[in-house]
Amino acid sequence: MQVAFVGLGRMGMNMVRRLLLGGHEVVAHTRSRDKVDAAQKEGARPCYDLDSLPSMLEHPRITWIMVPEGKPVDDVIEAITPNLESGDIIIDGGNSNWRDSVRRHDSLAESGIKFMDAGTSGGIWGLEVGYCMMLGGDKPVFEHCEPLFKTLAPPDGYLYCGPAGAGHFVKMVHNGIEYGMLQAYAEGFEILQASRYDVDLHAVSHLWNQGSVVRSWLCELAERMFAEDPHLENLRGYIEDSGEGRWTVAEAINENVPAPIITLSLLMRFRSRQQDSFSGKVIAGLRNQFGGHAVKTDDK
Repeated sequence: MQVAFVGLGRMGMNMVRRLLLGGHEVVAHTRSRDKVDAAQKEGARPCYDLDSLPSMLEHPRITWIMVPEGKPVDDVIEAITPNLESGDIIIDGGNSNWRDSVRRHDSLAESGIKFMDAGTSGGIWGLEVGYCMMLGGDKPVFEHCEPLFKTLAPPDGYLYCGPAGAGHFVKMVHNGIEYGMLQAYAEGFEILQASRYDVDLHAVSHLWNQGSVVRSWLCELAERMFAEDPHLENLRGYIEDSGEGRWTVAEAINENVPAPIITLSLLMRFRSRQQDSFSGKVIAGLRNQFGGHAVKTDDK
């Protein structure tokens, strides 16, 4: 199957490689000429000018966008749509807000252009093990593009979730759950690290992967991480967020769903970016004011 791929970052380039290995014809584009050249060496057809991308494809054209959410996605769509025809397909595989996906689907439909949202999970391991894909859009478009999803995903690794926005909505909640899981592992390992016992965190994470109820791929990655850096001395505890956690919390509020774990895990990411929080200073200062020094009042 023929597909154009826009965006050759760590995930995008590996997705191109997996598609090529699956026998698909890929036209590759990104802003970096070097990355386009690298994709060409892998077997992709190079495209250095986004405006000319549609002319390199056969109708119905499929263009897969793998760029950061928001304006970059709109910019790519704006650049290619003047040269697209009714029936052509655009797939957004990035972490876009599901409301943006609904808007893009409805706007492009006025010109007969089809749009699918493809929530994609797998990170840098996707090339080897495949990508878990959550798909939204018109069912006939999904069925037309299904050979691509079969190649990119492991067995049973993709799902048609519903109409426009459904794929990115499910991926948003997926990432919100991820926030909570990461926070739980982090707190558990910190308790072990702070205890009176000289606990080998690599050994513990390996143990927990042997039939424990908390075994998981994340725990396997923890085992790998502690093997490389047992005390994480080469890392800073600064945690970014790419938006999905915020959107999940906002949707929980909109739907009156209590989601304390996901919400607090998001707030802890904000705390990780503060060297010394002002709120902590206020609390310490007030305790000093009413107690004379910063001690627990019940400890005396």
